[in-house]
Amino acid sequence: MASAKGGAVPDAERGWVDHRAPSWFQPYLRLARIDRPIGWWLLVLPCWWSTALADDVAGRPYPDPVLLLLFLIGSVAMRGAGSTYNDIVDRDLDRLVERTRNRPVASRAVGVKSALVFCGLQCLIGLGVLLSLNWFAVVLGFCAMLPVIAYPFMKRITSWPQAVLGLAFSWGALMGWAAEYGALGVPALLLYGSAIFWTMGYDTVYAIQDLEDDAIAGIRSTALLFGRQTKMAVAAFYGGAALLMVLALYWASVGLFAYIGVSLFASHLVWQVMRVDHQNGASALAIFRSNRNAGLILFGGLALDAAVRHFGG
Repeated sequence: MASAKGGAVPDAERGWVDHRAPSWFQPYLRLARIDRPIGWWLLVLPCWWSTALADDVAGRPYPDPVLLLLFLIGSVAMRGAGSTYNDIVDRDLDRLVERTRNRPVASRAVGVKSALVFCGLQCLIGLGVLLSLNWFAVVLGFCAMLPVIAYPFMKRITSWPQAVLGLAFSWGALMGWAAEYGALGVPALLLYGSAIFWTMGYDTVYAIQDLEDDAIAGIRSTALLFGRQTKMAVAAFYGGAALLMVLALYWASVGLFAYIGVSLFASHLVWQVMRVDHQNGASALAIFRSNRNAGLILFGGLALDAAVRHFGG
């Protein structure tokens, strides 16, 4: 059950936001999902994959640490801005769903005008990060706003909002490559496709938490669409992610350790699928959060491959 007005939602991680942050600022931190770091992890990981793959192809010994840090800062800021925007748009729907009714805007702990200002401030941080990149990457970054703006409305008109979220959350798979080369290549496009399928899979799992409330509120999702076949749908999405990832590595002509990384990544996805239960929301949340580990495993494989090929070849 949700706690008092303006408090943490049920799927938040308890920590310094609850115990150390000033009470007046806690609703804003929750609005930015600082108490739910899995979101920015899932946003930054495709950026890191792309950076690592680009540097591996270029023969560098490791992913550019400055770019990795910039993408981390930008992901935290833009995930917060996107969540704030989403909560403003969805405030009436959020009041109808048990898991989301205690979100700051839905619970009126933060007013709409204040939320808009806060969203703008986070966007400014993201803009600062974006403008530190080359101009091709800057233009490409602005293009990401199209699926971001569209996403909150998709759950009202289609059973595939997870696909639109995939377009938005996977954009970093293009950005790392663009930041390194000032252009796009086939490996980056394949990586983007892989990340889209990955996002559709883990967000379908995430949506299992809200099946009953979503059906009552008229909110649509792939979890509702597939129902008892959700496990098979997630398996198909994850299968597409693994296949396109292998094709991206093949096209990039990388080494053995990159393939070991994607094999371990795929194995983790299989482990997830085996545990998917469309009637178990608590299990769905744990499976969803485990994707941080899956993504880090893949990043580790790409980074290790760059080091081995540089120093060993």
